[in-house]
Amino acid sequence: MPVIDARHLTAISETALLTLHQRATEAARADGVIDDPMAIALRDSLGYDYHHFGRTHQATALRAVAFDAVSRQYLATHRRAAVVALAEGLQTSFWRLDNGELNWLSVDLEPIVHLRRELLPASDRLRHLAQSALDHSWMDHVEATDGVLVTAEGLFQYLRRSEVFDLIAACATRFPGGRLIFDSVPRYLSWYSQRHGIRLSKQYTAPPMPFSFTADQYDELRAVPGVCAVHEAPMPPGRGRILSHAAAFVYRSPRLQRFRAPTNVVEFG
Repeated sequence: MPVIDARHLTAISETALLTLHQRATEAARADGVIDDPMAIALRDSLGYDYHHFGRTHQATALRAVAFDAVSRQYLATHRRAAVVALAEGLQTSFWRLDNGELNWLSVDLEPIVHLRRELLPASDRLRHLAQSALDHSWMDHVEATDGVLVTAEGLFQYLRRSEVFDLIAACATRFPGGRLIFDSVPRYLSWYSQRHGIRLSKQYTAPPMPFSFTADQYDELRAVPGVCAVHEAPMPPGRGRILSHAAAFVYRSPRLQRFRAPTNVVEFG
């Protein structure tokens, strides 16, 4: 891949570089929790000082693995489904999930779409749409005949609550039988990000996350017309005995639902 200058990205779009770096660093480890050679190649092709983000961790890669597992379940019974990746950033999910039949629509803002078109391999089953996920007209570009899987990885926490629920309601209306996967953060993390900021390094503070949502609030989603089921996806085991046991306890305990960052699966009826 040619080297492209990515220093023009700012604010929310810059998080695409952060999450790419986290996944690629994890994938490059001999004991990494994710297999993602495309992420490594993409990261190395971008002219960016990733030290700007501080230390790496495995949480972002584990989130991607959780999304992949839910996606594969749906694609096992809907091989030709339309997959819509909202605010996809520099994710490389298409190359991890491609079964040779699915059709992928990547929706993001123009600077990100430009980078993706410049750097990632083309496919006749991969399209890009340069617009906000909040502009619901992207739904007009989706062929829903063979099923629809919508992913919102690392997106909703940066939106307002009304925007999230309006988008989910619109998807439920347009894509019966489809599925939505999104991750979210607990209340305390949302509050802290807005009040103090989450500082990852001396040079970088993550954008505020106004939207919080946890598994104890699922009844609010079940009340949305067209939503037939909501559940939390299992969290994959991480690297390290202590961490993996601690995470397993946190993600299996009903009493700790409001303290964890879930990967949420919404089914449309």
